[in-house]
Amino acid sequence: MSSYTTHDREWDFLDGDGRGDEHAAVRARRTEEPPAFWRAPFSAHYYREVGYVLTGLPVALAGFAVAVVLFSFGAGTFVTALGLPVLAGLTVAARGFGRLERSRARGMLGLDVPGPEPVRRTRPGTWGAITARLGDAAGWKGVLYQVAMFPWAVFSFTMTLVFLLVGWTMALYPLYHWVFPTFTPWRGYKVFDYTDGKGVEHVYFVEGAGQIAAVSVAGIVIVFLTAQLVRGLTNVNRAAIRGLYGR
Repeated sequence: MSSYTTHDREWDFLDGDGRGDEHAAVRARRTEEPPAFWRAPFSAHYYREVGYVLTGLPVALAGFAVAVVLFSFGAGTFVTALGLPVLAGLTVAARGFGRLERSRARGMLGLDVPGPEPVRRTRPGTWGAITARLGDAAGWKGVLYQVAMFPWAVFSFTMTLVFLLVGWTMALYPLYHWVFPTFTPWRGYKVFDYTDGKGVEHVYFVEGAGQIAAVSVAGIVIVFLTAQLVRGLTNVNRAAIRGLYGR
């Protein structure tokens, strides 16, 4: 992974008509290419993507809560002088979460995204700063990211965790099959157990060598497909970060 990162001066103000030309040529770029299909489940790149998804849920929850609370309070007090600073603070918070997400994308997704241009303040003083923040398009795009991507974070977290656990649990079944007949009354993993309308009990265990091998092979297939699933899920995040948290 390249050590180079794009400049990020989003916390600065540009007074007057400053253009920040030194950032004009900076573009989002990949710092690491994804591994091939057969190497993906065993690559560090894949597990960094998994880490991004699993740690993304608490980050998304915090961002969503901040966005909803500040927007609701700011909109509710908009007719007073208090609402404007609260909404301005919302765009500041959104830029802060944007800085965090770009850092996470840089370290875990192999994507380096330049931050938006600094906020341009045309009037001096506190109210000049507040009005500049209220007119900050990048800040409001950040708010949109926090709200729109929260359901996606929940979905990605659930899908990744389920497929990851199911895949490896099935793939490694030959290694722990002995636990069931040794420590439980089951002859193997119990797939189902039910009694039909005639009172006949139907029980199915995964116990034979062929069955154990079939479960393991199916698990290996799921492991490889999970790597592609996670890549697809994180590609949505990459696109959203480029479009809403980038320049």
